[in-house]
Amino acid sequence: MRPVSIHTGAWRYPGAYPDANFNFRHLKHFAQRLEAAKFDAFFMADHLAVLDMPVNALKRSHTVTSFEPFTLLSALAAVTERIGLVATASTTFDEAYHIARRFASLDHISEGRAGWNIVTTANPDAALNFGYEGQMDHDARYLRAREFYDVVTGLWDSFADDAFIRDVDRGIYFDPERMHVLDHKGTDLSVRGPLNIARPVQGWPVIVQAGSSEPGRQLAAETAEVVFAAEPTLESGRRFYADVKGRTRAVGRNPDHLKILPAAFVVVADTIAEAKAQRAHLDSLVHYDSGIGSLNGMLGYDVSGFDPDGPLPEIPETNASKSARERMIRLARDEKLTIRQLAQKAGSYAGLAFVGTPASIADEMEQWLGVGSDGFNIMFPWLPGGLDAFVDGVVPELQRRGLFRSEYEGTTLRDHLGLPRPENRFFPE
Repeated sequence: MRPVSIHTGAWRYPGAYPDANFNFRHLKHFAQRLEAAKFDAFFMADHLAVLDMPVNALKRSHTVTSFEPFTLLSALAAVTERIGLVATASTTFDEAYHIARRFASLDHISEGRAGWNIVTTANPDAALNFGYEGQMDHDARYLRAREFYDVVTGLWDSFADDAFIRDVDRGIYFDPERMHVLDHKGTDLSVRGPLNIARPVQGWPVIVQAGSSEPGRQLAAETAEVVFAAEPTLESGRRFYADVKGRTRAVGRNPDHLKILPAAFVVVADTIAEAKAQRAHLDSLVHYDSGIGSLNGMLGYDVSGFDPDGPLPEIPETNASKSARERMIRLARDEKLTIRQLAQKAGSYAGLAFVGTPASIADEMEQWLGVGSDGFNIMFPWLPGGLDAFVDGVVPELQRRGLFRSEYEGTTLRDHLGLPRPENRFFPE
């Protein structure tokens, strides 16, 4: 969720809620519908700046702004009981102590349902909002992210699980012997600690990571428990799955404790032809100004001055997200798309899409499971109709095939994903 659809035409689709990004009543309804369908989590993307594109593009996109994620997810925690709550938080422009405290708080408020999507923030305009003159180099962002992870997880381990004895008769609230002062001094970060909040319910909130570049894959192998992947085909998905699982094994981690969930854009209808028609109509609602703005942002390079009906020019190396840039260049080359055609795909989502009936979509998902994915990060084409169609059609089909739960078996996000609770590194059992 972004916090609703990633598709820039979604707000214009017939029957869609144009104000859904800023309507808590709608967002509450979406989260409760997903919980009733037994989804693992509500995963909210975030941005630290207005998207890096011209005003003519911005004015046409509902993705320009959204709620601050911790405020929204804390509110949703109060109106849900089981569904996980995953938020994006930047390692580039926030402080490790802030991130550790916010996620620990969300995990306690939700009784063990929090997850942290680690991002390094590619948008150059975000740097300008935090006192920097330019964006940090791509590889440097990932080195900082790796250290950031160590600090945040170390802060979560500040107190043993049994530190807070709350002995009323003796007047002792916690055992000082069960508190650890991190005292971290590293390349990018200096954080004393301890965190001023008890250890999270899950030990650590679930760690999610979305980078597909070389540094991103290595960071995932070393740190992530869920990978939000973006491979557009089963063939590329197989390669990514094998690569990241292999890296995980190579660093001494159990690959079963890292779940790879490709982003899947879903359009569901009674017939495949009807679903394709819905997708075509949705894509037609993406104005060229919006599409070219999205494309430029993904490429990290302005191609608006080139012939829109000509081919994509050579794109130099940039400081943008490498995986998104390479994905768009490859798509243009493989499908021989013009800039105009590529811009429409950029604005409408150019990645993996399941467009069809509940049965055909379940068939495609089944082909991916275990070889290209451990599940999927579902993205809805418009709200509420696209969400309702998936929940009412595809979920029962997956349940009928024994591929998806009918009831939650646990209470935490780790329970839903089959992930172990991490041991406290300073106070092992």
